[in-house]
Amino acid sequence: MALDRNLDARLHAFVRGLPSSPADRWLLRLTRSANHGRLWLVLGGLLALRRGALRRGALRGIGSMAITSALTNAVLKTLFRRGRPEQPTQPSERTLRRTPTSSSFPSGHAASAAAFVTGLAMESLPAGAAMAPVGLAVGYSRVHVGVHYPGDVAAGFAVGAGVAAATQHWWRVRPKEPARVRPSSEAPALPEGEGLAVAVNPRSGPDDYDPADDIRRLLPRAQVLELSEDAGVAELLGTAARDGALALGVAGGDGSVAAAAAVALEHGLPLAVIPAGTLNHFARDVGLLAPQDAVDAVLAGEAVTVDVADVNGTPFLNTSSIGAYPEMVRRRDRLAGRLGKWLALTVAAAQVLRTGTPVQLDVDGQRLRVWILFVGNCLYTPRGLSPAWRPRLEDGLLDVQYLRADLRFGRTRAVLATLLGVSEHSRSYGKFQAEELTVVSRSGPQRVAYDGEMGQPATEFRFGKRAPLTVYCCRDR
Repeated sequence: MALDRNLDARLHAFVRGLPSSPADRWLLRLTRSANHGRLWLVLGGLLALRRGALRRGALRGIGSMAITSALTNAVLKTLFRRGRPEQPTQPSERTLRRTPTSSSFPSGHAASAAAFVTGLAMESLPAGAAMAPVGLAVGYSRVHVGVHYPGDVAAGFAVGAGVAAATQHWWRVRPKEPARVRPSSEAPALPEGEGLAVAVNPRSGPDDYDPADDIRRLLPRAQVLELSEDAGVAELLGTAARDGALALGVAGGDGSVAAAAAVALEHGLPLAVIPAGTLNHFARDVGLLAPQDAVDAVLAGEAVTVDVADVNGTPFLNTSSIGAYPEMVRRRDRLAGRLGKWLALTVAAAQVLRTGTPVQLDVDGQRLRVWILFVGNCLYTPRGLSPAWRPRLEDGLLDVQYLRADLRFGRTRAVLATLLGVSEHSRSYGKFQAEELTVVSRSGPQRVAYDGEMGQPATEFRFGKRAPLTVYCCRDR
C-alpha cells in the first residue's frame, strides 16, 4: 500500500512539474464544466433529442451518473478519507480558485465521467467511443489542476464504469441480434414492389411523418392503400388479396401489423412489415429496423416464418394481457422519455396498482387472484414486469406471467420488487410456458388486450398458436 501511495505521489508530482502550456487554460475550463455533472447533463440532453439508441444511451448515462454521484459522495468518500494533494503556495493558470475540501478518494468527476460514457456506450458503442476521450480528459484534468492523485481518478473511473454496467440488472440492454426464426422460400421477389399491396396507417409513428410517400418512392409499382375512417387494415388488404395481390404489406404500429397478419394468414400470402410505428416491437424482434430493410427483402424475395398466437380466434404477434398490464405499459411509455424505462415502470406500477382492482381467474384450472395476466407469443426476456424482447420467434410456446394479488402487502411487494429489479424473484410473481391456455374470469366479463388493441369483454379466453406467418426479411446481411 505504501508503494502504491508513493507511486501515486510520484505520478502526481510529475504531472504538476510539467511546463506551462495553452492546454492549462483549457483543462481548467474542462474540469470546471464538469462540476456537479453539468457537462454530462448538457451532452445527455442534446443526445436525448434523437430517438433510439442515442436517447436510451443518454438516459442510461445520466441515470448511472446520478447513482454514481450518490455512491461516491455519500458513501465512498466517507469511508476512504484521503487528504487532497498539497497546493502550490503561489496560484497558477492551472490552479482552482477554491480547492475542494472533501476526501480525495475516489474522484467524483472521474466517476461521473465513466458512468455517463459507459452507460452511453452500452446503448450506442460509436457514441460512447466518441465521448470516451472527453471522459478521459475530465479525469486527467483533476490531476492536472492538482486536486486529485492519479489513483483517485483511476478508482473513480472503476466505480463509474461498474455502476453503469450494473444498470443491466434493472434495464437490460437490448441485444443487437434479431430473434431466431425459420427460413422460408414461400415469398416471391417483387421487382419495384409489383404485386404488393401495402396498407399505410398515417396515424402511426411521429406526428410529422407519413410513410406513404417513402413507400411509393422505394416501391413504385406497389399498391399503396391509406387507412381511412371507412376502411381499416383488414378491409383494405382483404380486398387486395381477393383481387389477386401476390403479397401484402403494412406500414404502421404493432396493432396494424397484427391486423395485417390476420389477413395474410387467411389468404396464405407473405407479409412485408415496414416499420413505421412508435415502438415497432415485432419488426425489431424479427430484424426489421428501417423501411429499407423490408424493401430489400421484397425485392430479393427473402423471407422467414414466425409463430403467431391467438386469443379467442384473434391472432396476435407480440403480447396479450388481462388486468392492469395495458394501462401500466401505456403510462410507462408516456413517462419513459423523462424518467428512463426502469423508473418509469416503477412509477407506472405504483400508479396503476394503487387504484387498480385485482381479478379472479381460473388459469388452466388453477384459481388465481391477480393484478396482471400476461401472455406472450414466444418466450420473452428479461423476466418480470417489463419483458422487452424475444430470443426466438419459433419456439411454439406461450409465455405466461402473472402478478398475484392474494399476498399480504401485495401492492407494496410488487412496486418494491419492480424498483429493485427483482420482480421475477418475488413471491408475488409467477410464470410458466404452455402450448395452449384456457383462462376463465370469475370476476365478470374482462377485456383482453393484444398488440396494443382491446378486444370485446368476455369471461372465457382460449389462447393457442396459429399456422406460422411468412414475413419478408433478409437475415444474411
